[in-house]
Amino acid sequence: MSSLKVKLSFSGGVELLFDNIKQKSIEISSSINPPNPTTMKDLILWMKDNLLKERPELFMSGDTVRPGILVLINDSDWELEGELEYEIEDGDDIVFISTLHGG
Repeated sequence: MSSLKVKLSFSGGVELLFDNIKQKSIEISSSINPPNPTTMKDLILWMKDNLLKERPELFMSGDTVRPGILVLINDSDWELEGELEYEIEDGDDIVFISTLHGG
């Protein structure tokens, strides 16, 4: 089975939930859910189980990211790419930015 290399980046406070990691290159199976290709939904659930260190409720709401977290796929808003249905490709650069800030 082949794998996908993906670069994840976290900023705006999201990195605090991931043990202060700002960037991480990961390698995941090209099909976490055989025989279907790996989608953003699969990736987010994988991140919750393998990378998220604390307060999952601040990162996720149901099976997706919480409102207030901007997700970019290769510098494009994930809303333009199909959000959870986007099929991860080798070399993708995925960025998670919190737009919510305490006062």
